[in-house]
Amino acid sequence: MDQIHPQPLIEVKELSKSFNDRVVLNRVNLKLFKGQIVAIIGKSGVGKSVLLKHIIGLLEPDAGEVLFQGMPVARMKAREKEHYLGKISYMFQNNALFNSLTVHDNVAMPLRYQRRAERKAIDAKVMQRLEQMELGDAAGKYPGELSGGMQKRVALARALITEPDIVLFDEPTTGQDPIRKNAILGMIAAYQHKFNFSAILISHDLPDIFFISDIILALYDGKIIFDGTPEAFEHFEHPFRTEFIQSLELLQQELTGLYSRRQFKVRYQMDLFRNPRESGYALLIFNLEELPRVAEQLGPTALQELIAVMSAYISKHFNEVGGFSTRYGSTQFVTILPLANADEAGRLVALLAKDLTRNGLSRLACAESAARGGHRSASITITAGIAEGKSQTPLNLVIEAARLKQQPLVRFNVKCREN
Repeated sequence: MDQIHPQPLIEVKELSKSFNDRVVLNRVNLKLFKGQIVAIIGKSGVGKSVLLKHIIGLLEPDAGEVLFQGMPVARMKAREKEHYLGKISYMFQNNALFNSLTVHDNVAMPLRYQRRAERKAIDAKVMQRLEQMELGDAAGKYPGELSGGMQKRVALARALITEPDIVLFDEPTTGQDPIRKNAILGMIAAYQHKFNFSAILISHDLPDIFFISDIILALYDGKIIFDGTPEAFEHFEHPFRTEFIQSLELLQQELTGLYSRRQFKVRYQMDLFRNPRESGYALLIFNLEELPRVAEQLGPTALQELIAVMSAYISKHFNEVGGFSTRYGSTQFVTILPLANADEAGRLVALLAKDLTRNGLSRLACAESAARGGHRSASITITAGIAEGKSQTPLNLVIEAARLKQQPLVRFNVKCREN
């Protein structure tokens, strides 16, 4: 019997678009399934935003089509198209805020237009969202009075206010610092997990995009040259990948101070295969438990600061003894100690635990909603696992062995920083 495949929520088929004589999109294909986050990566100006505008109906293709649940959008009747567009929210690259309206009214506009609730209920929901975005004090201000970064957060709050089924994010973190960039991505991931919306997110320089995306599409010279998982992208051979990864690594190091996963693997090959007879090593894995609760109680900025501080602790304790580390997942860090055994690694981990217990973590910036709601601290547990490896053993097996041996290392509260 033939296997039944789910129908894509949105499908782009053989879509082409040119402006004058310049081909921007050349027979592009895309599928978005329910509950997925699809990331479209590529340099600025390659047509990523043009592709999103076709999906929402702001542009018409020269060839090809966009389908929603199998129905061509171009052939929809007025009521069908209204239904389709009502399920989509769009965050524009240039924010598209109304300078004549306050921040509160900008965010409230979609709810008022759709007449989903009474004014008091709308106002309460808007204030809740603004506080989650650390914008509570800006509710009565106008966009022109805000920094570019704050305007970006207002646009994100407006995109999420209707709790849509599909969200299209056009460079949502442009103009943000590394901490804030990853905080916004973390917020997108948290809301996607909570409300199960589907998302298409385009970017050219986000270091954490691989941690929140199910599928990566690479747009290059008007064509999709890669369509697959973040893990498969690591093995993709193309000049674009080299160009993209170089900028990605610089931003990732700026946030964590650690190697990117690609650089980590290169260092692993260099250190452990140069002297095959002496290629034994100890591998450590650290995991920050309860991070979703930290984000919910203290806000996404606090979460990203926590990740940055943990990265600093890892660098402090292992770099000087020849170790090298990477952020391996959204909550995990992996460190390799060349030529070390499990006992030696255990002593170093004990010193890290002592340092964490004595000094803790710096007080973190928290969302206003957390402070006003009474949440000024949140519990966090750091676990650690140790395994020994050899150069001939696949790295992923050693990582899994260390993961299975994880035990609680320290547990403490992280606190909000006083304003």
